[in-house]
Amino acid sequence: MGGALGAPQVIEVASPDGTVVGVERLGSGPPLLAVHGGTADRSRWASVCDALAEVFTLYLLDRRGRGASTREAPGPYALAREAEDVVAVIEMIDAPVLYLGHSYGAIVGIEALTRTDRIEKALLYEPPFDAGGYEVVRASFRERFSALLQRGQREEALELFYRDIVAIDPTPLRTLPVWQARLAAVHTLEREGEAAASYVPDGARLAAIQTPVRVLLGSESPPAFRAAAAATADAIAGADLVEVDGQGHGMIDADPAAFVALVVEFFPPTAPAFPTARRAF
Repeated sequence: MGGALGAPQVIEVASPDGTVVGVERLGSGPPLLAVHGGTADRSRWASVCDALAEVFTLYLLDRRGRGASTREAPGPYALAREAEDVVAVIEMIDAPVLYLGHSYGAIVGIEALTRTDRIEKALLYEPPFDAGGYEVVRASFRERFSALLQRGQREEALELFYRDIVAIDPTPLRTLPVWQARLAAVHTLEREGEAAASYVPDGARLAAIQTPVRVLLGSESPPAFRAAAAATADAIAGADLVEVDGQGHGMIDADPAAFVALVVEFFPPTAPAFPTARRAF
């Protein structure tokens, strides 16, 4: 990643529990921290990276357990530790940051927003947790997924994730650079699936968030993702909810130019805190 924008720099940051997380920095402009979702690493942003780096100084985080962030501290996994990773990176940047989180990276963003006031604005694309009577990561899926991993069938497990959770055909994604990264990190979905299934947003803590937040959801996304997005926007005091017509959970790959336009619309340096937007609910 980086292209004509010059050689990117990978920075290592120590999280409070001793985990070392890697962050790739490139581009110029206001600092934008991008945090990917499940079964991915920072290469998840490859289709939009160069365009965003023309506008922002990008900080592309490898979430713990993959890429440049495999040196994890011992102990049980917890979503709170991931939020602490993000806060540690923000403290390293040493300036107010813009936050872009996709899927599980959006849940991490929610939790980070309750732990720091140094996020200037946040754009969250479909955080996955149970809401509105829908289960995002069903127990039956987790059982089948774990069985495939135990048999060493990593590619079959990844395909199951796309078909059963994201509700898309994974075949076209096999040609993308992120496919191999997803295979390398597919085992992390087991623990993150458990965390997402048990995640219950703390209403009081979310209501106290005053940071301007925009929650995006695709009109074609599964109902569970849509319900969670709506619940997030309702819970955060400084949030609005915008539906993206014709898009699903994988908009970054399906229409990179449109995704970049949404990011730049919400994060332009001279923009007011809440640009005009159509509420989905």
